[in-house]
Amino acid sequence: MRIGELASRVGTTTRTLRYYETRGLLPARRDPQGHRAYDEGDVRLLQQIRTLRDFGFELEETRPFVECLRAGHPEGDSCPASLAVYRRKLAELDALIGELGAVREKVAGQLARAEEAMDALAAGKGDPECELGGREWSST
Repeated sequence: MRIGELASRVGTTTRTLRYYETRGLLPARRDPQGHRAYDEGDVRLLQQIRTLRDFGFELEETRPFVECLRAGHPEGDSCPASLAVYRRKLAELDALIGELGAVREKVAGQLARAEEAMDALAAGKGDPECELGGREWSST
């Protein structure tokens, strides 16, 4: 198949496919007329790349999966190098989840303090204070 058909089948652009070709992720085969030529194996490669990219993998992180498929394995993640990428990605995600959890706790604490302050103001207790703990500025 030609590049336009391949792009259509995998839901991407011809520009993206050319870029993948320059990065060595997609083979650069030509037919007798000099047009790029692709087959079902290329569809599988691109589906693997797309799935990983949808999961948040960087393009270069897809390389071991592509190489695994090219080596004839039935799945791109059935090689040790692919498993190593999964492990690194999980560690990265775990770290991000931890960071987000800490930020969430801070935001939840700030919200609780702000709600308490609003409740106190509504009840007529205390003077309005700004977010940084100082008194609200007044021109009187």
